[in-house]
Amino acid sequence: MNSKGIKNIMIYSLLTVGVIVVMYPFLFMVMNSVKEGPEIIHNPTGLPTSLNWNGYIALFESLNIMRLFANSVFISGSVTLLNILFSSMVAYGVTKSGIKHSDTFISFILGTMMIPGVLLLIPQYMMLYQWEWIDTYRVLIIPGMMSAYNIFLMIQFMRNIDDAYLEATRIDGASEPRVFVSIVLPMLKPAIATMGILTFMGSWNDFLGPLLYLRDQDMMTLQLALYRFKSQIPGENVEQVWAATTMITLPVCVIYFFAQKNFIKAFTGIGLK
Repeated sequence: MNSKGIKNIMIYSLLTVGVIVVMYPFLFMVMNSVKEGPEIIHNPTGLPTSLNWNGYIALFESLNIMRLFANSVFISGSVTLLNILFSSMVAYGVTKSGIKHSDTFISFILGTMMIPGVLLLIPQYMMLYQWEWIDTYRVLIIPGMMSAYNIFLMIQFMRNIDDAYLEATRIDGASEPRVFVSIVLPMLKPAIATMGILTFMGSWNDFLGPLLYLRDQDMMTLQLALYRFKSQIPGENVEQVWAATTMITLPVCVIYFFAQKNFIKAFTGIGLK
C-alpha cells in the first residue's frame, strides 16, 4: 500500500472516531427513550431489548406537550426572526450607510460582550417587573431581539459586499430600505442561516429566562416544563424524561439539516464569492 492509501486510511479512521464521539450522546439519548424504566436504570448504555413507546405515550398524557411545543416555537422563532432583522440593520447602518464614527459604535457594541450576563440579572429583572412584563411572552422575546455577537458576525460578512452593487442600486433611485432588502439580505444568506441556527438554538435551549420570568403553566417552555416534571425520587418518570429530552432535541436537528449548506458556507468563507 502506497503512502497515499495509508494517509487516506488514517484520515477516514480519525473522521470515523470523530463521528462516533459526536453522535454517541444523541444515540444514547434515543436508545434510552425507547427503553422501559428499569432497563434505563440498570443498563443505560446497552441497546434496548425491545422498543418501548410508553415514555412518549405517558408524556403526552402527563403534559400538554403540544402547547409547550407551541410556546417554545413561538418564542424561539420570534427571537430568531427579530434578531436576524435588527442585527442585520445595525450592521448595515455601521458599515454601509456612511455614518461618521462608525468604528466607535462598533467598539461600544462589542464592549457589551465583555460584561458578564449574570451581573445584569437583578437590575434587568427589577426593570421588567416594573414594566409588568413578567409572565408574558415579550419578557423573553424583546430583550433577546438583538445580539452583540450577531451584529459582529453580520458586520464581518457585510464588509465583504462590494459597495459598487449598492451604489448602482442607489443611482437607479432605490431607497436605503430597498437596497437593504433587495441587495444586501440576499447576499447574506450564509450569514443569516448561521445566525438563525445559533440564535434559535440559544433561545430554544434557554432555561434560565423562563425559570425567572414565567409562572403561568400555559406559557411555559419545554425546558422549564421538563425541569418541573422531573421527580426527586430516583427512577420516577425516567421514561418520560428521556422521551421529552429526545423530542426537545429533534427540532434543532431538523433545522440544521435544512440549513446546513449555508451554515457550512459561512464558516468556510465562500458565501459571498
